[in-house]
Amino acid sequence: MTARGSAVPSMYAHIQRAPLFLLLLLPGIGMLIAAGVIPGAWTARAILLVVGGLMMVLTFCFRQLSVRSESEALVIEFGPLPLFRRRLLFAEMEGAAPGRTTSLDGWGIHMSPRGGWTWNLWGYDCVHIALTGGRQFHIGTNDAAGLAQFLQSRIGVRP
Repeated sequence: MTARGSAVPSMYAHIQRAPLFLLLLLPGIGMLIAAGVIPGAWTARAILLVVGGLMMVLTFCFRQLSVRSESEALVIEFGPLPLFRRRLLFAEMEGAAPGRTTSLDGWGIHMSPRGGWTWNLWGYDCVHIALTGGRQFHIGTNDAAGLAQFLQSRIGVRP
């Protein structure tokens, strides 16, 4: 039961949006414009087009972080262009608790200085997940309490 007396939902879905994508969008647009207006060698223009285009693609990869449950796993996915996706099986989870990341943990997808992987879009609230074999996973979210509560309810459920 939750603090309000209602049952924990059997499914979970949450999307966090953040302005972090602007750090990729604005320089990407600038490079694409520069490639079209600067005079000079075609190589410089080609480099600006390729790098600017890559930044535009990454902009649509890191605009939001979606966390949702499936029947046997939690799916973490950056998007709306879902090139970066991870599935964590509930059967491999040993614990989940709300927590905080630090400035050293940063944003994006990377190994955490505290161990394990961090997938974070914005802010410092997160859920620390203990996995089998001593592995860790940290999911940044603006719904840390709700996600942790959902995961705690699923961890005890085994097929």
